[in-house]
Amino acid sequence: MKSLFCAIFLCLFGLTAVFAKTPGEVEIGSTLREATMQGLNGPARKLSEFRGKPLIINVWASWCGPCQQEMGSLERLAWRDEFRKTTVIGISTDDYPDAAKAFLRRTNATFNHYIDSRLLLENMLGADRLPLTLLVDAKGRVLQKVYGAREWDSAESLELIRKTFELAKSKP
Repeated sequence: MKSLFCAIFLCLFGLTAVFAKTPGEVEIGSTLREATMQGLNGPARKLSEFRGKPLIINVWASWCGPCQQEMGSLERLAWRDEFRKTTVIGISTDDYPDAAKAFLRRTNATFNHYIDSRLLLENMLGADRLPLTLLVDAKGRVLQKVYGAREWDSAESLELIRKTFELAKSKP
């Protein structure tokens, strides 16, 4: 009986730890705080510079297999005519810019990518597991967080993006 109690306790504790928030995490429905992002394949930019149109943020790492799997579909999504009024950016959680840049070359990623420094973005976005993709409205409000790899240009994902951004437009 004691071992059963211990097993239940460990399972419950483990689930709590898995779903615990990162320090300073911005929740769904809240607005992203300001942050300066160091460019990997372009200049540094402030997060607030992306306000004015919907934003899709993908958080990845060069060592992350699922991140590698989904990068091609994010690239195709970024260049779809239908989503020209939406910006797609990537944020690497790598410790070393050279590793992140090598990943971008390997995956032929051309949309804007940035590297996190001092865990600021990783914590703010809630990237306790990768990949993480956030759908953010034109005002900088987080509408959706999707953990795990997806085929971002699949019919299912495109519908999720359309519905999420349409619902945001209809809310005051």
